[in-house]
Amino acid sequence: MTRTKVGISIQGTSIYLDDRTVVLSEAIAKKWKVPSNQTITMRFGSVKQDIKVVTASTSNSLRVNPALASKIGLHHGAQLNLHYRQNTRTLSIGPLIGVMISRVYAGSNDRPFGAITAFCKEMTDACDLFGAIVCFFPPEEMHANAQSISAYSYSNGSWSKKTYPIPNVIYNRLTSRKFENKSNVQQFMNDAKAHFATEIFNEKYLDKTEVFEALRKNNSLHGYLPESYLFKNYQMLKSMAARHSVLFLKPITGSLGKGIIRIRKEAGEAYTCHYTNLAGVRKQSFASLTAVFQALSGKLKTQRYQLQQGLDLITSDGNPVDFRALVQRGALGEWAITSIVARIAGTQHFVSNLARGGSLTTVAEALTKSPFSSAIRVSVIGRLRKASLDIAKGIETNIPNHFGELGIDLAVDKMGKVWLLEVNSKPSKDDNTPLNNERKIRPSVKQIVQYSRYLAKF
Repeated sequence: MTRTKVGISIQGTSIYLDDRTVVLSEAIAKKWKVPSNQTITMRFGSVKQDIKVVTASTSNSLRVNPALASKIGLHHGAQLNLHYRQNTRTLSIGPLIGVMISRVYAGSNDRPFGAITAFCKEMTDACDLFGAIVCFFPPEEMHANAQSISAYSYSNGSWSKKTYPIPNVIYNRLTSRKFENKSNVQQFMNDAKAHFATEIFNEKYLDKTEVFEALRKNNSLHGYLPESYLFKNYQMLKSMAARHSVLFLKPITGSLGKGIIRIRKEAGEAYTCHYTNLAGVRKQSFASLTAVFQALSGKLKTQRYQLQQGLDLITSDGNPVDFRALVQRGALGEWAITSIVARIAGTQHFVSNLARGGSLTTVAEALTKSPFSSAIRVSVIGRLRKASLDIAKGIETNIPNHFGELGIDLAVDKMGKVWLLEVNSKPSKDDNTPLNNERKIRPSVKQIVQYSRYLAKF
């Protein structure tokens, strides 16, 4: 698509022109065949406004009267994409991207959104680069039948709150199921889609059972899936224990490695359980599988678990290694791999999350400490990449929700086979950071903005 970027200038047009007349660069008007001195529609986000265009010999600018700018939510200095559709006589500027965030810390000027503030600033920088406006809003600003939103944006070195139309595209970065499931949040999302054709991506959390059941529908993905079920009863535990010497119980809505239980068969009838908790890993021994189930039965009343076969994973200096692939849609709407990093579990841990003492390294570095030859290492990297894309496309095909990025956790066993551990629809903006600290816009953030621009048809 041909794109034209235009700078928004907010100033009085002329004493001879009314508030709804805008002044557009002559070259842009000519390129897009925008008629002069005729009533057409200007659109920004959900707002549509009748305007007239006059042209001037300015360079790449759209001059808008302050009253009109205030009404439709434009601010001075914004760099936006512009196009004109002759069949609908609509001059569209944008896109306006909204990001749903969990909370605002009103007393903190430097970090108003807590740990996600740096990411929000990075999103703003990426939008400046690609010709978009981004605003950020928490659950309390989401209302049924909303025609506009109060949201935060960054300009002139500080954060401020402004009124915006409903965005063209909304990216759900709510980091709590509790917030996401609030009735006002769900109603706001439904209304935005129904009334304004707003595209919303990463619109929901995925749980582990949902992912595995969905991917099982696709025969070509079966090879990536460890045996895995929603844990229901002792008979299921007994059946799985007969086939696998190590089992994992994972909370189906868990994250950061919290609450994972490893069950390992020992000599005779004995079993050992390892539990992750904030302090590290707790170990408990049992004389029988029945005793294990009895010890777990209390947990099963308050939390649903996925029961999964244990895997004999490659290690680095004796610690298990897994891999996080960040798979995103980009400027053409296609899935692509933005990054894959290796995560090494901390000492005494069996999960690799950074919150549990894990560490990051490159895939190549992690594989050099594996038992594989150099040829097999190259093959494994290819298999990790193929699995990442296959699984992202499988989620798209089998789960009826819109996702623009997925964190896909993979493992490699000592035979070089690639396995899926889990899929995260709210991948952290920290733990897949490239392994350097240069302050520039990360590729992952650029992809989000480019995909948003694609969705908004700019």
